[in-house]
Amino acid sequence: MNQPLLPPIRPEYDRVLPPFVDTPVARALPLGARLWQQGALRKGLILAALALAWEGLARWQDNDLLLPGCLATLSALGEGLASGELPERVRISLTVLAQGYLAGIGLAFLLTTLAVSTQLGRDLLSTLTAMFNPLPAIALLPLALLWFGLGTGSLVFVLIHSVLWPLALNTYAGFQSVPETLRLAGRNYGLTGLAYVGQILVPAALPSILSGLKIGWAFAWRTLIAAELVFGAASGRGGLGWYIFQNRNELYTDRVFAGLLLVIAIGLAVETVVFAAVERLTTRRWGMVR
Repeated sequence: MNQPLLPPIRPEYDRVLPPFVDTPVARALPLGARLWQQGALRKGLILAALALAWEGLARWQDNDLLLPGCLATLSALGEGLASGELPERVRISLTVLAQGYLAGIGLAFLLTTLAVSTQLGRDLLSTLTAMFNPLPAIALLPLALLWFGLGTGSLVFVLIHSVLWPLALNTYAGFQSVPETLRLAGRNYGLTGLAYVGQILVPAALPSILSGLKIGWAFAWRTLIAAELVFGAASGRGGLGWYIFQNRNELYTDRVFAGLLLVIAIGLAVETVVFAAVERLTTRRWGMVR
């Protein structure tokens, strides 16, 4: 009877390793390179370059009525803040903005919840967004003034329109991109309705939701300023947009630029402070975005 063939035995041997030597520590980057890695410094340099270009162009133009310089604008901005007029205008604008923005978020969440729950909700969302998303919110202001009169309700109405559709589209797209494994896990735990949306879909789709919130905020802020130009002229009062319109009529161009600069500053502050902090505490901390 033939014996089974056994594999050859590999001979053993010892390999003498060279002595361990500590790896050299990498040199620290120069101070200039470390500073250049700071995003805030780079953005500050960009803003400083834009301010210098603005001041240089204004001095070359030499006509404060057409183009006041950066220093003149900052002076007018400081006077408006010190007098209390600009803070009051900003308070009025942000109060109205908060009402329209929060109402738009609530309606967008309701629409997307219906869309992910029923076929009728999906048809309703797709039809409404196709109809109203291309429609500029400011175009509805005449109807809003007719329906709601000269009051905050008209501004809130156009703000809801500007926030609702982009946020609903981004939220629904985020819900659609949730992996099927997470959906099945939620179903296995017996989650349905609002519990399923709140505990499974919303956390998984949070990057898209935050993107929609940022887009909705930008749309709402610029719509509010544009609407206040008309609303303020019609009612004799208003927020930051009315401040810009009023000073344009009185040919205080430096104050007009000061109002525009404050609009930009508020937008930058919300984008780089509020939304950046929310992303840092949620999606970036959880590794959902880079």
